[in-house]
Amino acid sequence: MDNTIWLTQEAYAKLREDYDYATGPLRDTISTKIGAAREEGDLSENAGYHAAKDEQGQNELRIRRLKAILDTAQVGEVGQSNDVVRPGATVTIAFDGDMDDTETFLLGSRELLSLDNNVDTSVYSPQSPVGSAVLGRKVGDEVTYAAPNGRQMSITIVEIQGFSA
Repeated sequence: MDNTIWLTQEAYAKLREDYDYATGPLRDTISTKIGAAREEGDLSENAGYHAAKDEQGQNELRIRRLKAILDTAQVGEVGQSNDVVRPGATVTIAFDGDMDDTETFLLGSRELLSLDNNVDTSVYSPQSPVGSAVLGRKVGDEVTYAAPNGRQMSITIVEIQGFSA
């Protein structure tokens, strides 16, 4: 499966800003904390030193994750209606063919979940049960998938808004 992560320009800019902060000022701050804790003496019982080293490890992990996202990101925006569900598309589905019971979601990367806590649209990865069920499908297609609880769910694809780079 394609490892491309679909991002809007705003999401990409925010991730880039986070990356620049983590590799610059935050790294410097943590380094200063470690240096100050080292000066206190015995490192084996120095809680400040161990806390700063843990913070450093978490920051370095975050840097690697952000770099991986930025390196594989496809930047674009939601465009005109598309005929096939692809990663980056916004998809509206109806449950059990009931056009009054619909849900709209972005088929994208789980990394998008952490970008903005004010996002109104749900994000499903292409590997999720719903995501894999709709991937490659067209408007009007009816599909069945196994929900995490094992129950079989039937959905109809109502609308697809494509992602244009």
